[in-house]
Amino acid sequence: MRQILLSATALAALASAAHGQVETAAATDVITVIGLNGDADAIAGSADLLTAEDLAVHDYADVTRLLRTVAGVNIQEEDGYGLRPNIGMRGTGLDRSEKITLMEDGVLISPAPYAAPAAYYFPHAGRMAGVEVIKGAAGVRYGPRSQGGSLNLLSTPVPEDLSGRVTVWAGDENTRRTHAHIGGMTDAGDGLRIGGLIEGFFDSADGFKVIDGMSDASTGYDIEDYVGKLRVELDGGGLTHMFELKGQYSDELSNETYLGLTDADFAADPFRRYAASQLDQMDAEHSEWSLRYRTEFSNGVELSAVAYTTTFARDWFKLDRVDPDGAGAASSASISSILSDPIGNAAAFAIIQGGAGLVSADDAVLIKHNNRDYAAEGVQLELAGEAAFGDASHGWRVGLRVHQDEMDRFQWRENFRMDNGQLVLTSVDAPGSDSNRIETAEAVAIFVQDEIAFGRWVVTPGLRYEQIELRREDYGRNDPTRTGASLTVRENTVEAFVPGLGVRYDLDANWTLFGGVHRGFAPPAPGSTTQEAEDATNWEFGTRFRDEMFSVEAIGFFNAYQNLIGTCTNSTGGGCAIGDQFDGGKVDVFGLELTGDADLAAIAGIDGIELPVRLAYTWTDAEFQTGFNSGFGPWGNVQAGDALPYIPEHQMFASLGLDAGRFGGEVSLSWVDEVRTVAGQGTIPAAESVDAHTVLDASAWYAVSEMVRARISVRNLSDEIYTVARRPAGLRPGAPRAVLFGLSVDF
Repeated sequence: MRQILLSATALAALASAAHGQVETAAATDVITVIGLNGDADAIAGSADLLTAEDLAVHDYADVTRLLRTVAGVNIQEEDGYGLRPNIGMRGTGLDRSEKITLMEDGVLISPAPYAAPAAYYFPHAGRMAGVEVIKGAAGVRYGPRSQGGSLNLLSTPVPEDLSGRVTVWAGDENTRRTHAHIGGMTDAGDGLRIGGLIEGFFDSADGFKVIDGMSDASTGYDIEDYVGKLRVELDGGGLTHMFELKGQYSDELSNETYLGLTDADFAADPFRRYAASQLDQMDAEHSEWSLRYRTEFSNGVELSAVAYTTTFARDWFKLDRVDPDGAGAASSASISSILSDPIGNAAAFAIIQGGAGLVSADDAVLIKHNNRDYAAEGVQLELAGEAAFGDASHGWRVGLRVHQDEMDRFQWRENFRMDNGQLVLTSVDAPGSDSNRIETAEAVAIFVQDEIAFGRWVVTPGLRYEQIELRREDYGRNDPTRTGASLTVRENTVEAFVPGLGVRYDLDANWTLFGGVHRGFAPPAPGSTTQEAEDATNWEFGTRFRDEMFSVEAIGFFNAYQNLIGTCTNSTGGGCAIGDQFDGGKVDVFGLELTGDADLAAIAGIDGIELPVRLAYTWTDAEFQTGFNSGFGPWGNVQAGDALPYIPEHQMFASLGLDAGRFGGEVSLSWVDEVRTVAGQGTIPAAESVDAHTVLDASAWYAVSEMVRARISVRNLSDEIYTVARRPAGLRPGAPRAVLFGLSVDF
């Protein structure tokens, strides 16, 4: 029966978007470049907008699968569900998406965007209404990171009229997913309109990996995410005032590990998990509060403002090191070093496997409470208006952000004995005895931008200024109450001007040329071993064609790094002081992005249906320009001409869809070239390679009525077995085939 369903899905899944929005959003007032109702092609540079209709095709809860559709975006999968995405753009580093500016509704949403940008929290894509991807000079409006690009996730807007939607999914891996929202606006008289939105997103699965000796144990996750919005619109004194209060809270419990597999064990069973990972679990909570205001003055000047605060608390309890003698952490080995050399670390590797009859020494298995608390708060203001001088019109913007954030790192270990495949607690270290420090950042950012239009030209100059004060307070491992007896402090102040210039020329109604140049910038971290920021000069030049039946776009880019920075994290394999940064010197990144969309039915003159196709291809060549020896594991001993790790030279996305009115669907293909896991050149050594892979996804839907739609989605249709990474420790598999059945109801 299941094979019949799979075959039917592959045939029926030829299509464009499932649901159209049944509601009309109230006026967009978030600080965005494009906006939910905007036109990405109007930007003087490279920009993409994934609309609600785009997101509804497969209704992914995994943002990495969504972003495969966009050229120039690099992704390293990790857990198969996209819980902690690793996203880069145009050759930047990918680790924990820390090299891009990540936002929700224009608000910085990384846990500590300046002090600790590694995105261990990522907004859940399954509740989003759109995604902006900005890679060109327009990104100077955002920041602080401008070398690759910006990702802005757009939450569900308050609908104009009372309406809502409920979508439920269930299927393989005991997946259960529900997304529901209801809201609207009402006229309260005397120029007052009031309304709001209530939204819930619930997602869980048992996972696709099996722990040795514990076949019933969950390796999946359980997520709850709540959003509420209260909106007030008031006409008074000739002005319309909009206030919107947003509250968000999410909770995640995921049984995820950093421990992968050796090559031999992956070949035998890619979905195996070693016994020593049986207690690994992430426990995380996130909250956001924001208050927005918007008004437009009689002269056409528009004021937008948002005050925000976010918190994120996480304790990722996961296997850290193994000490066969149980003598203490000083004599132990990290899991990444054990998996990279299981023969040389045979005793430790045997403990990780936890085979029958093996009883280790007490305190042989060291599991760390990777416990961190984050907080961020700030205010953003933006003024925008239009003016005309001579034959040119100006669309100007001025913005200000005042921001502060911090990460409180307070970590310790619990120690265990491996006893016939079961972990037995033998001791607990003092809280704070592994890491005990606070990292903070205070920042002021100002930007100005002007869109100058004259004739067929649009020229968009912009300038951003960042002033950042960074501080690390390390209380040491022997001062858990933080008396300051052994306190060490590192401070760093960074100032940067980030200019950008975008140009667009309309050859005619269909053809456009565009290009731009801007500074790529990222500040160092508190306590960094370097005082240098990441610095680059980024160029792009492109052309696009669009008519009613198809569109094509080609963009060439060149990012010339004066100084590339690598940050030591556990997720890159460790082997260095976590949080330290390393200079990579000059790096050149060349690339080409090709995107095409067409409706084959319109081209063929077929009425009554749509046959949308899409192609997105990226070529990237990223090479170090100088040689050096680095303590940063993914770089190592670098020679001039070495390629950067985890950046594929080629990647491609293609899709074919069908929309026949009453039913439709889509089949999509994602292909990623092989990547090297350590900097190098020439043939990639087998132990440093992640092989190329091709993944097919499929979806189909049937409109039972105007309000009810039945759906089916198949992840990894061909059940491809493939590797996605060799970090943090050992080989990691991509997700296997899974079939989900869904039902959505609009009201």
